[in-house]
Amino acid sequence: MAKFRDSENFYNAASDFQDEPLITLPDPNSHALSIRATALVFADPASRHLFDYIQRIAPSEATVLIIGETGTGKELAARQVHALSNRKSGPFVAVNCGAFSESLVESELFGHEKGAFTGALNARSGWFEAANGGTLFLDEIGDLPLSAQVKILRVLQEREVVRLGARQAIPIDVRLIAATNIDLSGAVHSGRFREDLYYRLNVAALNLLPLRERPGDILPLVRHFLERYGKRLDLPFVTLSSDAERALLDYAWPGNIRELENIIHHALLVCQNGRVTAADLNIYSTAGNSRNAHIQVSSASSIKPLENVLAGLYEQPPANLFETLEETIIRTAYAYCESNQVQTASLLGISRNILRHRLKRYGFLVS
Repeated sequence: MAKFRDSENFYNAASDFQDEPLITLPDPNSHALSIRATALVFADPASRHLFDYIQRIAPSEATVLIIGETGTGKELAARQVHALSNRKSGPFVAVNCGAFSESLVESELFGHEKGAFTGALNARSGWFEAANGGTLFLDEIGDLPLSAQVKILRVLQEREVVRLGARQAIPIDVRLIAATNIDLSGAVHSGRFREDLYYRLNVAALNLLPLRERPGDILPLVRHFLERYGKRLDLPFVTLSSDAERALLDYAWPGNIRELENIIHHALLVCQNGRVTAADLNIYSTAGNSRNAHIQVSSASSIKPLENVLAGLYEQPPANLFETLEETIIRTAYAYCESNQVQTASLLGISRNILRHRLKRYGFLVS
């Protein structure tokens, strides 16, 4: 096992986690290029409070809604709920709702019969049936079209699914855990998410704070990733300098745990003689390089220049002012994210389906 030390003390990573619950994906190495977090630790007081709450709600059959930014560990929290529930011997099925087109999402979730639509050459069960007797985790549930939302509500109420093209319902026994990185209550007010489904999902809510708001988790996660990648790179000892530790604690972590893992992996690749310094972390070159900087960017004063520009436009407004502003926001964000739809949607705080609709409307995307 790899061991790590700072300028004063050696310590063994395993012993540091005896009192800090650690959750990892079953095979984290297979998710190296994923935007998901592969580890979640409960060391910060806020995280320990969340862990206690998970322990209380897990044995119930309550539907759970997990809210948090991308990379905060929502799937890991869902897995922990499943592991502590009476369904732990059943399957845990994780589905990313944003990965399916509107035309396929209902077939994926509820299944279809042979001939239900063009290309349906055989009958196929959906993800609800696959999770029967266990837990179904629906990530990015805010991306679902309204038609699918209606059917999910019916499944929750009736405890049965009807495949596309079928007339007979199939009974199921599934606990649903949903997750989102957008404000679902806001989506309800704008008509993008059904209010009845929102309240049906929000029986037990887990709010996963961004990493910058639970700083006590940062160093335990650093030690975990140092151990994991240190072993993979055959580094028997890794030294973490005091300036590296300060840099890690001061950084705002806009990409949360996923970004932390990538930075530690990179640092071990470039460090000299197994000694990680602040220069190896390569975090001060990225936007929002400190917690204070993040707070400043989020403050009202940072949008004052934008307010001045808008005030000028209001004096002599162009035709279709709102659509012009919306198109400009979509276009510049899409360019900033190098035409990556997932990142653009996350940046703007909207679902991928809504983003795709806007991109098509404004001619940036061909269907």
